[in-house]
Amino acid sequence: MLLYLYMDLLQSIRQFSAQPITHQLLLSLLKGYKRPNDKIHELISAGIIESVKKGIYLPTAKLSSKRTEPFLLANHLLGPSYVSFDSALSYYGLIPEQVFEISSATTKASRQFNTLSGTFSYTRLLLPYYSFGIRQVQIAENQNILIASPEKALFDKVINTTGLKLRSKTLAGDYLIENLRMDEDQLRHLDTETMETWLEDSPKRESLTMIISVIRTL
Repeated sequence: MLLYLYMDLLQSIRQFSAQPITHQLLLSLLKGYKRPNDKIHELISAGIIESVKKGIYLPTAKLSSKRTEPFLLANHLLGPSYVSFDSALSYYGLIPEQVFEISSATTKASRQFNTLSGTFSYTRLLLPYYSFGIRQVQIAENQNILIASPEKALFDKVINTTGLKLRSKTLAGDYLIENLRMDEDQLRHLDTETMETWLEDSPKRESLTMIISVIRTL
C-alpha cells in the first residue's frame, strides 16, 4: 500500500515536470500523508525534486526528461516579472552574445537569486512604464512565458545602463552598432511608432528619442 501511494505520488508530480512546482501544489499532492513537509524533504533527499528557492521546486531528471525552461522559471521566482534586457535581446537575435544570467524586470525591489538552475536577476521598473510591451510567448510545449517585446527590451537596456546618456544621433548610433553590436537589419524591423508612444512615461526620454531617430534612418 505504501509503495502504491509513493508511485502514485511520483506520477502526480511527473505531470507537472514542465512547470515549477509550488509548495502549495506539493501539499495538495501530499494530502494523503500525515506529515507532508517531512515527505517533501524526503523527495529532495532522494533527488526526486530540487528546491530552487523557498516554496519553489523543480522535478529532477530522475523523475522526468522534461525540463522547465529557464525563462519560465524566471517568471516564477519573482512576480510580477518579465524576461528582458540582455536575455530578451539575445533571445530575439538582436545582440550576438550568448547570455547566461537570466535578467528580468519587476515592479518589486531589485534582487538576484543564485540557484542550482542558474543566476536570475531582477531590476525594478516603475509603473506605468513597466507594463508596456510585454508579450506572452510559448517557449516550449506547455510552457508560456512573459517576455519583453524586442522594442521594450531595448528600451529597458538603455534605461538600466548606468551613466548612459545619448544626447545625439551619433552617440545613439555608436551605442547600438559599435557597443551592443546590434544587427542593423533586425533594428530596421522594430516598431518605432509603438516605441514613441512609450516616451511620455519613460525614464531617459532624451536617450530613447535618439534611439528611435537612429533606427528610423537605418
